[in-house]
Amino acid sequence: MAISIVDYGMGNLHSVTKAVQRLGHEALVTGEREEILSADGIILPGVGAFGDAMEQLRETSLDSVMQEAADAGKPLLGICLGMQLLFSRSEEHGNHEGLNILPGSVVRFKEGDYKVPHMGWNSLQFAKREHPLFAGLEEGHVYFVHSYHVLPEAKADLLAVTDYGQPVTAIVGRGSVYGMQFHPEKSGEMGMSLLNNFLSLT
Repeated sequence: MAISIVDYGMGNLHSVTKAVQRLGHEALVTGEREEILSADGIILPGVGAFGDAMEQLRETSLDSVMQEAADAGKPLLGICLGMQLLFSRSEEHGNHEGLNILPGSVVRFKEGDYKVPHMGWNSLQFAKREHPLFAGLEEGHVYFVHSYHVLPEAKADLLAVTDYGQPVTAIVGRGSVYGMQFHPEKSGEMGMSLLNNFLSLT
């Protein structure tokens, strides 16, 4: 099975590629439309600022490719910033429009008695335990690094949360589109199992 890992100049491409290969799948790092759309599944990674990432996606026309993939029902997984990019808008360093594949906003953690960025291991709480993404899994810990978090407009899109001074969106899903706010490729057995379950849906 071939998985395309979208290369738009901002992403933890190496670690995601290695994780996919470790799970026994072919991983193709590419920014080419045909290669992305012909793969069995697509992963949109991301590290950095939302506005910069959207600018890169637009400059390379990959924003429309992601929309095309979602419209076609191609399994698509956004990781960390990649998950945030799937949503309508972000307030990170100004106001920016996202891919708008899923409705919702990306907002900064409010000041509180917790550190920002949210960095480290936190426990997942499944909102939809029966979802195939969680097949064979118990709730466990995964690794987060982020200063902004997603507020989905549709409660039905929320698959898992974590607690960090407030409930924080950890996994989203609608149809064939998924997002993980944490880094599954850096989250030990739990993260690899979640990634493997996504790959089994492709």
